[in-house]
Amino acid sequence: MKIGVIILIIVIVLVFWFGSTFIGHRNAMVTKREAVNSAWSQVDIALQRRNDLIPNLVETVKGMAAQEQKVFGDIAAARAAMIGAKTPADKIAANGQLDSALGRLMVVVENYPQLRSNENFLRLQDELAGTENRIAIERKRYNDTLQDYNTYIGLFPNNIVASLSGFTRNDAYFKAEEGSRQAPKVNFNPPAQQAAPAPAQ
Repeated sequence: MKIGVIILIIVIVLVFWFGSTFIGHRNAMVTKREAVNSAWSQVDIALQRRNDLIPNLVETVKGMAAQEQKVFGDIAAARAAMIGAKTPADKIAANGQLDSALGRLMVVVENYPQLRSNENFLRLQDELAGTENRIAIERKRYNDTLQDYNTYIGLFPNNIVASLSGFTRNDAYFKAEEGSRQAPKVNFNPPAQQAAPAPAQ
């Protein structure tokens, strides 16, 4: 009789310990998943801020470089992809497209010195640069939070709790774009001026 009671007490203690451990780990996973969602929302806000600035920037450039239709079309398509993206992975892919299109726009700007002295353009460029810095900060914070979550649910015995509770790995990281590891070519020589035509004899 006493042995049966002891076994019952041990079983109850083990069940209680397992239950409290399970609940504790599960609650930690919920907290970490919400931290990922919160970090993503900050990235999303910064991306939306940049997306809102781009039309004004494009219109300013269009006023002086109307013939650059391909660049404007690429930016419009990239913005549409960003607006239509629903998941973090889709938004990250659309962001890569938009980064590339904006890079081409900045190359166009270099060919129009009057743009670089335009007050509206300079103000928008400053706002865009500030937003890009904010995006970089939020992207790193998001990646760090996501890595913490993925590491936590991958550790033993957390992985058992995760699989029983439906927590899965999330691989929607921001990654370096193709070609970004190559150093940019810098040229400090101004473009050669075209020679003035010789005066008629």
